[in-house]
Amino acid sequence: MINNPKLFAMKNYVIPLMLCLVPTVGVSQTWTYSDCVEYAREHNISLQKSRLNEETAEYNLEEAKAQWQPSLDFATSHSFSNYPWNEGTNNSYNSSYGLNAGWTVWNGGQRENSIKQNKLITEINRLTTGELMRSLETDLLQVYMNILYAKEAIAIYEEAVKVSQAQSDRARQLMDAGKLSRVDYAQLNAQYEQDRYSLVNAQSTYDTRRMELKQLLELGIDSDITLADVEWTTEQVLASLPPLAESYQLALDTDLRLQALEIGKESSELDVAIAKAGRLPKISLNAGVGTGYIAPGKAFGTSMKQSWNESIGLTLSIPIADNKKTKTAVARARVAQLDAQLDINQRHSDIATLIENWYIDTRSAQSRFSAAQTQLESAQLSDELTNERFNLGYVNTVELMTSHKAYIEARHSLLQSKYMAMLGLKMIEFYRNSTVALP
Repeated sequence: MINNPKLFAMKNYVIPLMLCLVPTVGVSQTWTYSDCVEYAREHNISLQKSRLNEETAEYNLEEAKAQWQPSLDFATSHSFSNYPWNEGTNNSYNSSYGLNAGWTVWNGGQRENSIKQNKLITEINRLTTGELMRSLETDLLQVYMNILYAKEAIAIYEEAVKVSQAQSDRARQLMDAGKLSRVDYAQLNAQYEQDRYSLVNAQSTYDTRRMELKQLLELGIDSDITLADVEWTTEQVLASLPPLAESYQLALDTDLRLQALEIGKESSELDVAIAKAGRLPKISLNAGVGTGYIAPGKAFGTSMKQSWNESIGLTLSIPIADNKKTKTAVARARVAQLDAQLDINQRHSDIATLIENWYIDTRSAQSRFSAAQTQLESAQLSDELTNERFNLGYVNTVELMTSHKAYIEARHSLLQSKYMAMLGLKMIEFYRNSTVALP
């Protein structure tokens, strides 16, 4: 029991504050696609690691630029010697102090090209992070659509279970009245159990897809996630596609991986220049000041003064033979340059295949959606009439089960083709504009 009024007031203040600071991730909430993208942008581990690579590249660039600066170091050494059999002094002490500076005047352009290359690598790392985010957005889109599809599939199978259960119950009544055989009842009851099994599978698929989304978002195991429902009209599902060639060109223009590969080719050209610099002379300057002290000898101050020395020098290094190291380095750099061009060509081909496949899949899904609409109307009417005739005893169980299956399959086909068409449309939209708009 708290008797102190101040402590009681503090407690009443702190507890609400702590509750406000508790993350709400573990609480079930409704997520839109945009919510998922923004959350992943901040929390996805792969993205965070890629951003660290960007920082590392920045540090490497700073280090490369610093090579224009001279180096400076201080060195000192101290030694003590013992001469046990010497007739004079048995011990001596030597010390030296030096300040040395060095600067590379020219090294064949390696320093300049290294700075240029590190700038390119920094840009490549930035593009790599952007491409990783784009890939994450498309992964999120596909998983998001799969979850919506699985959720609607559950609704279909729930309704199927209700219908088949009613049919099974009606068959039981007819069997008890002697109007239906036990075999016919068993068949309808088996259909009911099969629909229940399909419902369990649909629920399992829904849970699996939600787990995949949680993994992309880096959500904890105890978190729950519910997606906002999205409705699409028939006009949206059957929307006409933009010209294929236009989409391909826009995909090339906005593809960050392709941009990174093109910059990588520039970097490989600099690798060749850096390797060739191994054949060129190198010039460096060095200077230093130093002093020392020897004991026994003169006084410390006198010894340090008289030992004071200054030096300056110029070094010219001309390579003559290096066991083919430079020649091999140039050859390797040229191979890497050719490989970089092949990577660019391959990326062009991959984008063309990717875009064309999405067009083929989307058109196919739209055609199947149109056909499924007509099929569903016929299957629904047939199922309703068959149910009425069964209740009147005019059709057998085989006909009833056949119409029931046809109706469920028609609904599922329509649902599947709808989501495949919308996924294709949204993927094409993304490759054209680098963005996706979901209701």
